[in-house]
Amino acid sequence: MNYKEFVGQVQHRLEYAELGPAVRASRAVLTTLGERLHEGEATDLASPLPMEIDRYLIEAEHGQRFDYQEFVDRVAEREGVDRSDANYHAQQVLAIVGEVVPPGNLEKAKNQLPEDFDSLFEHVDHLES
Repeated sequence: MNYKEFVGQVQHRLEYAELGPAVRASRAVLTTLGERLHEGEATDLASPLPMEIDRYLIEAEHGQRFDYQEFVDRVAEREGVDRSDANYHAQQVLAIVGEVVPPGNLEKAKNQLPEDFDSLFEHVDHLES
């Protein structure tokens, strides 16, 4: 999947009329996830993604410790949306990441996160709950 296809999928799932908000959502979700993951996990998760997308995970300040509520707050602030939209956008962006990234990479990232992050992976098809 290339950059345009990835952002197009985000645009479609989030029902945006333009690409700009889809790029903002992708950046907000993946940067925040990158902050929560250790650097190695973020890099593994990012490697199969398009170069323009993987940098959000790779360039984040890794290894921060915060809960899922803080994750949603950060996404909402970065994206400029309310918390419920931020939560839904995060789930949808992760579902698209799940279509690109091998299941093992996504599973390792999920296993690094506390249980309260499980809802983030709710729409990812090939992960165990």
